[in-house]
Amino acid sequence: MTTIEAKELGQAYKTKEGKFYALKDLNLHISEGKVFCLLGPNGSGKTTTINLINGLNQPTDGNIKVLGLDPIKDMKKIRGMISVVPQETALYNDLSARENLMFHAQYYGLPKSKWHESTDTVLELVGLTNRQHDRVGTYSGGMQRRLALARALLTKPEIMLLDEPTLGVDVQSRNSIWNHIREFVSEEKTVFLTTNNMEEAEKLADEIMIIDHGVEVIRGTPQSLKEKIHQDLMVFQFDSESSAQTAYEYLHSHYETTVDQTTVQVVIPDKNAHFDIIKTLEPLSDVMGSFEMREPTLNDVFLHFTGKQLRN
Repeated sequence: MTTIEAKELGQAYKTKEGKFYALKDLNLHISEGKVFCLLGPNGSGKTTTINLINGLNQPTDGNIKVLGLDPIKDMKKIRGMISVVPQETALYNDLSARENLMFHAQYYGLPKSKWHESTDTVLELVGLTNRQHDRVGTYSGGMQRRLALARALLTKPEIMLLDEPTLGVDVQSRNSIWNHIREFVSEEKTVFLTTNNMEEAEKLADEIMIIDHGVEVIRGTPQSLKEKIHQDLMVFQFDSESSAQTAYEYLHSHYETTVDQTTVQVVIPDKNAHFDIIKTLEPLSDVMGSFEMREPTLNDVFLHFTGKQLRN
């Protein structure tokens, strides 16, 4: 079953210079039981897409259907079928976790007879039962993100929209959130995930779309995207940024080379090239810390197709 479908979806704004597109010509076809990941740097259009799916924004171009319904016209029908974990948790810090969830249950129209039972279930699920009566303002960032996930699960939605759900959380909370996402999807439900965390995308996504400046760059499974870069890589670590920049100057006219602070990465065009690369860098051997050969990662895919580091 298709849960989210968009055709030529766009969101434009008028500016003094003319029309500015936050999102343009986006096509989606997402099925139940899948994690679809929208990968891109800040400002690429990820949050705009979530707002269009959730009915917070009205598209200026194209159309979108969520569970076969129009997110704007049929908002009341689909409100309880979609849950969102936004970048900002939007919790009430002066209330306890339990009070936050009870308010949410009431707002979204859960039967009163289910409020306590549903709240108990999701608190236990995210490991906050023992802290349920504490003010949310006393929670760590990771605990607040887990509570935001509990709130999203409270209404037993068909679709969860997760906007960078593990942003700024500790490793333990991150892994807990990942496990809950996997369990949710195993029940034939859908997760629409935005992130700029490559590890998160690779571990969770069934399909990834990379966007930049509101436009699709490429899409596919994590493995198929990496296979689009056929060359292996050499990664060098230097003792300073100036040394790394010097290495880049030695190499970039002959090889596809990038530099990031003290790291230099070189695409190996053929299996014998690495000997020439090492020989070229021999004058810098005293300032070279280490080097390794490895296969491409999703970060390499993004850099290859957009020409920039994902975190920018």
